[in-house]
Amino acid sequence: MLKQKRKILALALICILGGGWLFPFINVASAEMSFPEVSSSAAVLMEFSRGEILFSQNGNVQMPPASLTKMMTLLLAYEALDEGRVTLEEEVTISEKAWQTGGSQMFLNVGQKVSFGDLLKGIAIISANDACVAVSEHLSGLEASFVQEMNKKARELNLQNTQFENASGLPHPDHFSTAEDIAVLSHYLISKYPQALELYSQTEFSFNDISQMNRNPLLGRFPGADGLKTGHTDEAGYCLAGTAEQNGMRFITVVFNAPSDSVRLKDSEALLNFAFRNYCIEEVFPESEIISTIQVSKGEEKEVGLKVGSAVEVVIPFDRKDDLSVRVDVPEITSSPVEQGTPLGKVQIILDGKVIGEEPLLAASDVARAGRLALIYRSVSEFFSSLWRQLIEKIASFLPDIF
Repeated sequence: MLKQKRKILALALICILGGGWLFPFINVASAEMSFPEVSSSAAVLMEFSRGEILFSQNGNVQMPPASLTKMMTLLLAYEALDEGRVTLEEEVTISEKAWQTGGSQMFLNVGQKVSFGDLLKGIAIISANDACVAVSEHLSGLEASFVQEMNKKARELNLQNTQFENASGLPHPDHFSTAEDIAVLSHYLISKYPQALELYSQTEFSFNDISQMNRNPLLGRFPGADGLKTGHTDEAGYCLAGTAEQNGMRFITVVFNAPSDSVRLKDSEALLNFAFRNYCIEEVFPESEIISTIQVSKGEEKEVGLKVGSAVEVVIPFDRKDDLSVRVDVPEITSSPVEQGTPLGKVQIILDGKVIGEEPLLAASDVARAGRLALIYRSVSEFFSSLWRQLIEKIASFLPDIF
């Protein structure tokens, strides 16, 4: 039935030129979702493909983020790698300050030379505070200077309720964030640097002949879990930024200030289970499907089909498929020549008035510019066709009087 609806919709789109057309599916009111109860002070569930927050409990309340801070440290480290300012093999000399840093650590020694890559593993896998200080000093000279870069990046990402005072998340009265800000940071980090998940998903890390386990309780327990970061201090309680992927869908959860490690696991699992049980991927248009057409000025062909380059898919609640609508934004005409694959418009998928998916519409074929004689012939033909239509209309207007 759904495939039949899509075919009818596609045919309707092809027949219409111009931009901004909206085509609704059958609208059926959906029952309001009942999200699971969580015991953590703050909790957030985010759908990954569009970064939409689906559930938020005290998500904008400022709280200590503990070691969830380290995701920003890792993000800046990846940016430095991207920009060529450092390499994974580059050796970092460990300072006395890094050696003195308490809490979870790699047990680095003063003067020891450690590869930048190993320090990143220590940060991501075993939450090493000493590695955070070493990385911050290597990139910025001083941890305080690195912290300035952390806060600058927070502003760029519009993390309005976040302020960092150190690179590790150790307690400080002016060091705070929110569950929603951490969800946004998590989304950005793994969107831009998906290789981070290769570190976050490792369950064990050995350094200096010391093996330590990843504290993320989702790993190896929740299907598809591959990150992200735990945190705990007396001030912050038990925190966890988690993520899992199943059947092409990914969700992110963040819990702040859970009363115990078992509660942060329970809350995270409850949110992820809810997401995977209640959401699905809906393919609105398959890859390369012709969606519309556009007139081509002075082209060998009068019009060209417009197609999507890749399948248009959205993640939605499983009972909201019939609430989707499609908006096609295409100008009335384009000039020749047209090269296949040229973006000439876009198609948007709408749910509850919000754009939840968008793909460019590409020219389905080449259209060369018509020669002069062809254009003259077309102009003459269109002129006489216009006269003929006017004549028919004139005759038709007299028919009621004749009969």
